[in-house]
Amino acid sequence: MHVAQIAPLTEAIPPKLYGGTERVVSWLTEELIALGHEVTLFASGDSLTSARLDAVWPRALRLDGSVRDPNALHMVMLERVYRRASEFDFLHFHLDYYPFSLFARQPVPFVTTLHGRLDLPEHQPVFDTFSSIPVVSISNAQRRSLPQARWERTVHHGLPENLLQPKPVRPSYFAFLGRIAPEKGPEAAIRLAAAAGLPLRIAAKVPRDGSGYFRERIEPLMEGKRVEFVGEVGDKDKAEFLGKAAALIFPIDWPEPFGLVMIEAMACGTPTVAYRRGSVPEIIEDGVSGFVVEDETQALAAIAHTQDLNRHRVRAAFERRFTARRMAEDYVQVYRQLAWEQSQRRIRLMTPCSELAHAALEFVDRVRLLQRHRRLAEQRP
Repeated sequence: MHVAQIAPLTEAIPPKLYGGTERVVSWLTEELIALGHEVTLFASGDSLTSARLDAVWPRALRLDGSVRDPNALHMVMLERVYRRASEFDFLHFHLDYYPFSLFARQPVPFVTTLHGRLDLPEHQPVFDTFSSIPVVSISNAQRRSLPQARWERTVHHGLPENLLQPKPVRPSYFAFLGRIAPEKGPEAAIRLAAAAGLPLRIAAKVPRDGSGYFRERIEPLMEGKRVEFVGEVGDKDKAEFLGKAAALIFPIDWPEPFGLVMIEAMACGTPTVAYRRGSVPEIIEDGVSGFVVEDETQALAAIAHTQDLNRHRVRAAFERRFTARRMAEDYVQVYRQLAWEQSQRRIRLMTPCSELAHAALEFVDRVRLLQRHRRLAEQRP
């Protein structure tokens, strides 16, 4: 198949640092090519890919200070995809609900993977209006608030099997990896590490709108404690950061749609202690790849038992469930199913026309036959 992958312009594909959605798009694109498919990637010009790159803007928008309205450039990208749509067998969007209206009005089969939270009140009228648009969830938990949506499948994220590997070292700290925001639980992570008696290393992005929270709520908790803030880390540093950790602490307080960091830790053989929110019970096998807990009291008790988990079994859980190859194969099944359904719709639309044409031909034949009989009758003496 010739597949178009349409990515956000916010980060490069793959991102230099933070950016879960963009990483997934990159891994999916590379695996589809490895499976023998042709892929065109619509993304920023600083993306690195084996696919054909259609660069809508030269740089990732988050790192381009000259861009003040990112929606404008995403609208340009959608129009460019629309004009080229007939070149592809399938269109795969990663832009939330932005493509719904335009691409419902064209014939090329498409699907949108929804990467974000979907439990906000304003999402209800969107999916009431576009209930026939095919969408993919990244966890079963993500789709619960929108039963009216046309869910094709849940496809859990996956990452390249050899991207991250366990480190043969003695774990010496706890890890927090993600974004500095209240819902991600950095305050709880600091308290838990302090109570457990091990240092905490925080590798995180501080968003522009989160700098005040970091300054006022996080920095004071770090004073006098064994907490190290290392900033954002890329893929090449994650194996070291996660592989040397005794555990990943994931005390989220929001309906996490997936939580890529959990499978990154799993790939490194590092167990995760995570709060039972959103996708967590789907991703973490309790007692195998980590522990699923309700609150800080349970988390502290679970942290004491992370050393009892077999890190080889943690890695095996990743290999069994969360590789990029498995993810790509799941998506190919979605593409083929939707392409087949689209072809059946075309046949059904054509069939009434064919029957009408056949009836018209029969009518014309009968008229011609009657006219012939009339002429013959007129010729008789």
